[in-house]
Amino acid sequence: MPTQPQPTDPMPDQLPTDPLCAGAHGSPPLTARLEPWMRDLLADPRECDRLLETHGSPVNVHDFTSLERNARDMIQAGDRHGVSVRVFVARKANKTLGLVEAVKALGHGIDVGSERELRQVLDSGMDPSHIVLTAAVKPERLLRLAMEHGVPVALDNLDEAFLAQRVGAELPEPAPVVLRMAPEPVDGMAPTRFGETSRAWLSFLDEHPSGPAGFRLDGIHFHLHGYSPADRSVALAQAIEFFDRLRERGHAPSFIDMGGGVPMSYLDDADQWATFWNEHEAAVLAGGATETWRADGLGLRAEDTPEGPRLAGVRDLYPYHQSPVRGQWLDRVLAAEIAPGETAADALNSRGITLHCEPGRSMLDGCGLTLARVVFRKHMSDGVPIVGLEMNRTQCRSTSADFLVDPVLVRTGGADRGASGRDTWNGDDGAFLVGAYCIEAELILRRRIRFPDGIDVGDVIALPNTAGYLMHILESASHQIPLAANVVRSGPGFVRDAIDHC
Repeated sequence: MPTQPQPTDPMPDQLPTDPLCAGAHGSPPLTARLEPWMRDLLADPRECDRLLETHGSPVNVHDFTSLERNARDMIQAGDRHGVSVRVFVARKANKTLGLVEAVKALGHGIDVGSERELRQVLDSGMDPSHIVLTAAVKPERLLRLAMEHGVPVALDNLDEAFLAQRVGAELPEPAPVVLRMAPEPVDGMAPTRFGETSRAWLSFLDEHPSGPAGFRLDGIHFHLHGYSPADRSVALAQAIEFFDRLRERGHAPSFIDMGGGVPMSYLDDADQWATFWNEHEAAVLAGGATETWRADGLGLRAEDTPEGPRLAGVRDLYPYHQSPVRGQWLDRVLAAEIAPGETAADALNSRGITLHCEPGRSMLDGCGLTLARVVFRKHMSDGVPIVGLEMNRTQCRSTSADFLVDPVLVRTGGADRGASGRDTWNGDDGAFLVGAYCIEAELILRRRIRFPDGIDVGDVIALPNTAGYLMHILESASHQIPLAANVVRSGPGFVRDAIDHC
């Protein structure tokens, strides 16, 4: 018998309202926002089946048409404030060469973080001025490649600056660099490992009064953790002050790059997100979170106090619903007053500063999903129901504890595939999705998923909106299982992305 209390059936008002999403959902549901192309694909079981038959399971499916809308949202926000905004899409968020081609066709830029990423983007023919190298670690080989091609390099620390001086001194012309400034944490802003303080950079520059040898300063960069628009405004104020000090010393920077952390929402329904957390927190306090694997608190835990149990810890998850996002979020950043009577936009405009940004996840919103085949249904030795997928947990995972969006069930299995000869299986009030790695906690999702009309071997589970970070940032080929195939929209169908042959 199961050791965990059995979950109660969801109330009618907690069921998905989207018929396409009704075949698989958590309790309470967290219904994915689906692009039209996703709906068309998931409503076509034959095409989903064909993609898995052709390319194996799992397969990452991409359509980059949403990228134009997402980038335009940021640029138009800048326009509303008279600020020129340039978008550099974070390549690390998705490795496909299809993304590079889509960005290049739209005239935007690419943020790269490794030698292979940089070589691939250069090989695509992208203008070096549309690339920025922001890698956290830059060995000499990588730094030299960027500087030789005139790709702006975000120098993170003084050691990199001295290395860039040495490399640049060997070049016929000064190479463009950007100084990564570590904002001083104020008003609760989290500290950052990225960059040096403006004081450290100014001290370095003052040691080279005729200008650093081998490179020229084109701009300032900063990178912050989290998504707070207020933190971005504070950091912008510090960067603008740094910008002024650079110009006083005879340098001619033209832009400030505020890095990534531009928010998006995976869910349209704010009430669903609030309901999920209300119920989850209540269950954690009661010691019986049956809707998560082994009562996983997702970063939260119950702590006994003289007044009774209280919640401790923090949510270790991406905020799957948040507001504002993208352009409206940037409105707040630019409209914030950073000096008496002066907004961030005012300060940028009065100095002729262009604002760069490096979003990843929010630019890839709506650009991809992951399909995986159901290979078994069973109960563990303690009675907990599980459904096995032909994929592993690294193929839908970022750096947070879990992916909190309901999957979509596409019915392609059953007797006509000769799958198992067993009746459709409903998992006794839901099941946990598990993967191919030979460890006990090999969970694809840590939430219990219900299948009201059952689930068959051979069916397809779709994980929606995974193009930003979730497909590639942690993927692993452990057990010598091949990495997932990547396909990209081409005309009416999908073709294998060239990255899989690199």
